[in-house]
Amino acid sequence: MATQQTRTLGKLAVSPSVFVLLMWMAVPLAMTIYFSFLRYNLLDPNPICSLLTPGALLDAENRCLAGFTNYSYFLTDPAFFKAMGNSLKLVGWVLAISVVGGTLLALLLDQAFYGRGFVRIMMIAPFLVMPTVSALVWQNMLMDPVSGFFAFISKSLGLQPIDWFTHHPFAAVVIMVAWQWVPFATLILLTSLQSLDEEQKEAAEMDGTPPLSYFWYIVLPHLIRPMTVVVLIETIFLLNVFAEIYVTGTAGPAGNLPFLVYQYGLIANDIGGASAGGIVAVILANIVAFFLMRMIGKNLDA
Repeated sequence: MATQQTRTLGKLAVSPSVFVLLMWMAVPLAMTIYFSFLRYNLLDPNPICSLLTPGALLDAENRCLAGFTNYSYFLTDPAFFKAMGNSLKLVGWVLAISVVGGTLLALLLDQAFYGRGFVRIMMIAPFLVMPTVSALVWQNMLMDPVSGFFAFISKSLGLQPIDWFTHHPFAAVVIMVAWQWVPFATLILLTSLQSLDEEQKEAAEMDGTPPLSYFWYIVLPHLIRPMTVVVLIETIFLLNVFAEIYVTGTAGPAGNLPFLVYQYGLIANDIGGASAGGIVAVILANIVAFFLMRMIGKNLDA
């Protein structure tokens, strides 16, 4: 009886937090779904369509209820396919750079050398920089074709500076985002390397195992699981990249789904279309997360 009472009291104690968490997630999603079925435009003089009231759905003249028109318009917009392609390409390139670069840096930082602690701290620092600040630093201090650091290096070597945001805008965004996420992968993989069995290391060293064979047969199998975790976490966040594209003005060639939703909502003032785009983006993100979770589950069970 005491155990049952304890369980009941525990559930009652946790229930307010669970309720707040559900409301925190459910209310914005429900409002987005609601507005996605309305002709809700910020420039529309009809005020009833901009109110969260049943009147918008019960409008006798059908001035507000759009049905699936917003979804149809968003999914058939040529910009949607370009934005989705850019989103997937951005995720793919940054993941490849993060996993490869993070593995190499983790192997380097796992070695003993003078000042290793300081180097490890500085290596993690880019991950703590806000995306907006990162974009401004890369745009004005590093990639500027006139006064940027890369332009200075090119001129010193007698080469023509590259105007990244004019000729290679997508590559510029990939570099900026990867610069922030490589430290995250490095941190996870370095932590995993430090848990590698010392007896395996000593046995490989005593047997005179070549470095490539040591990495391929001992280190890499040990890193597969943390690599899958890095892929899952980074994919979820990389699908939401926005600040780098907005700040650098590379929306044309490098615009992704979040930026397309922004264009619908705050440039075209079409809140209904932006809400439909947001729901489409949520569905696509959940599909990607579902397959990634299945992949990670298989790796963790192996």
